[in-house]
Amino acid sequence: MKTIAGMNRKRIFALDFWNLMTFIFFVLIAVFLVYPLVGLLSRSIFSGENNSFGLSSYLEFFQLPYYFSTLWHSILLTLVSTVLATLVGLPMGYVVARYNIPGKKMLNVMVVISLLSPPFIGAYAWIVLLGRSGFLTKLIEPLGIHLPSIYGFGGMLLVFTFKMFPFIYMYVIGALGSMDSSLEEAAESLGVHGIKRLFTVTFPLILPTLTSGVVMVLMTVLSDLGTPMLIGEGYKVLPVLIYDEFMSEMGGSFAMASTMSVIIIVFSLTVLFLQRKIIGNKDYNMTGLRPPAVIELKPGSKIILTTVVYGIAVFALIPQITTVVTSFIKTHGPLFVKGFSFESYRYIWDKMADSIMHTFTYATIAIIIMIFMGILTAYLVVRRKSRVTALLDFLLMSPYVIPGSVLGIIFIMAFNKPPVLLAGTATILIISYVIRKIPFLFRSSIGILYQLDPAVEEASISLGISPVRT
Repeated sequence: MKTIAGMNRKRIFALDFWNLMTFIFFVLIAVFLVYPLVGLLSRSIFSGENNSFGLSSYLEFFQLPYYFSTLWHSILLTLVSTVLATLVGLPMGYVVARYNIPGKKMLNVMVVISLLSPPFIGAYAWIVLLGRSGFLTKLIEPLGIHLPSIYGFGGMLLVFTFKMFPFIYMYVIGALGSMDSSLEEAAESLGVHGIKRLFTVTFPLILPTLTSGVVMVLMTVLSDLGTPMLIGEGYKVLPVLIYDEFMSEMGGSFAMASTMSVIIIVFSLTVLFLQRKIIGNKDYNMTGLRPPAVIELKPGSKIILTTVVYGIAVFALIPQITTVVTSFIKTHGPLFVKGFSFESYRYIWDKMADSIMHTFTYATIAIIIMIFMGILTAYLVVRRKSRVTALLDFLLMSPYVIPGSVLGIIFIMAFNKPPVLLAGTATILIISYVIRKIPFLFRSSIGILYQLDPAVEEASISLGISPVRT
């Protein structure tokens, strides 16, 4: 009887704990996400000198080719970049996870490093290399070789493809590593082999994780401001137009900027809805107790595949390599001159030491908050499905498609006066970091939880471990 009573107390505690967490997360989201977004929405529908209600901004957006064409530019760039990143990341992740590729840990580190810089740094590095006065452009120009322009639609596709494929790659690696090999063995015993098994068993089983990676790529490209601003030239996309409307000194329209921001958010929510429909109520749970064995390749195949995957990883690292090398090149004003030195680092440390320390401190605090909040909210969405947690899913993913500059502006608008006065403080920076980046951890955690069999958690609880610790 005591054992039953103890288990009942644990269940009550677990119920109270998760309900409490749900309530706390909704309060935080209401204050730091919904409230600023409501302000954004109100600016899109209340416009004019008298702040009168109307949909004039939306009508103007869809009627004027200047605005409407930008929407199609954004959608086309986003979809093509996502497809290309998936075509690179999915097979590469499968090859590295399943075959005896040498130096897998080093390869994974290389791929992760390619993600460590903001997209605009990657765009800048490609300009330094392949711009009109780029190092590589000038180097091969005397040979009569003319490379395609890094500017415009094609250049952005190049940058986004090799910047975004690591999302797909890492998600696929994680999903394949947690698969139970007995599922594929069962398919083999039924006569399903090779490519057929790959498309009918393996890929469907990792679909939740794969779609999570695809959603992250899609939203990253859709909301990116730096890359199209630096190399887009005449190819206008929504984030650049939003920034121009917000920051223009020539009479930009806050109402139109807010309208375009709302349209981006609606598009992202539609994508999330489609992902949930694709996954549906299917069961993707796997115990992962017996991961698939690594397949030994023949020498010739091993050399070819190793060369390809390392070649892709090195190519993706070009922006980081370029940035590191150019940081040591001597400069004279804005120009590079011959020779290398540490002068740039000395200058930065002397002038910006406090800013550097603040960056690392605030980022560390934000990461700790994101880990705690991201894992718990992912558990709520996957294990405690309801309309409430479905709403939580949509809300947590929506901030990632808001361009960072716009997110900063709406935060300042929302929190620059009592009762929540945060403008100009470290707190607003930390909160904006968390709100902006939590979709990464949240979405990846959801993909992993979809593959974990609840029976594993139930076994843990039956052994006396509390649901919260489990």
